[in-house]
Amino acid sequence: MPETITLEVQRYRPEDEAEPVFERFDVPFRADWMVLDALNYIKDNLDGTLSYRWACRMGVCGSCGMMVNGQPLLTCATYLERLLPGPIRVEPLKGFPVIRDLVGDITDFLEKLSRVKPWIVREEEKPLAEGEYLQTPEQLADYEQYSMCINCMLCYAACPIYELEPDFIGPAAIAIAQRYNLDSRDEGVQERLDVLSQHDGIWACTFVGECSVVCPKNVDPAGAIQRYKVAATADWFKSVLTPWANR
Repeated sequence: MPETITLEVQRYRPEDEAEPVFERFDVPFRADWMVLDALNYIKDNLDGTLSYRWACRMGVCGSCGMMVNGQPLLTCATYLERLLPGPIRVEPLKGFPVIRDLVGDITDFLEKLSRVKPWIVREEEKPLAEGEYLQTPEQLADYEQYSMCINCMLCYAACPIYELEPDFIGPAAIAIAQRYNLDSRDEGVQERLDVLSQHDGIWACTFVGECSVVCPKNVDPAGAIQRYKVAATADWFKSVLTPWANR
């Protein structure tokens, strides 16, 4: 095993540079280190001005997603050993404006996420005295896969449609919408369908499937989108064949 490994890190300091540049750092190689450990070493020992996001180091918060050798990955879950002999190129997630170094502006994603109402929608809440809304294991299983999304946005960085058509609401937002649509306690299906059945919603997806390939939690956003297309098509046929039902 080598004693050191080289990271080529994208730097962008708007007060100094008009365009991003790459800077090389040699860091100690440890078999149990992740890419995030190497970035933390740089920050702590070589250049304290390096900017990037991270929090839990456990693949839960989703904040440390970056492009590593051209692939969208969680840096806290990517071993240096897997990337030998190096160098390892680290860049911010593709598709998001860069604020500084490896920090992208995720405002667009957050706005799109809010449009699908990622919470349980109820037309009327029952009194607290009646107790909680109970679910069977089978009802939980209906949406549990989609509930694993950690908003890491790797799927957006992998999605060629989002890169070409920035108005596309994106795979994670659609998968999270499905998480609530399939929840037996939720009554907001039609509200979300009205949003996602637009041109910049589910129909913008051409089913490349890269979003599901890169998902670190096996959420399968591509599957959620196709499932949503079936539901939207059925809803359209219902509105045509039984228009009185929607009055």
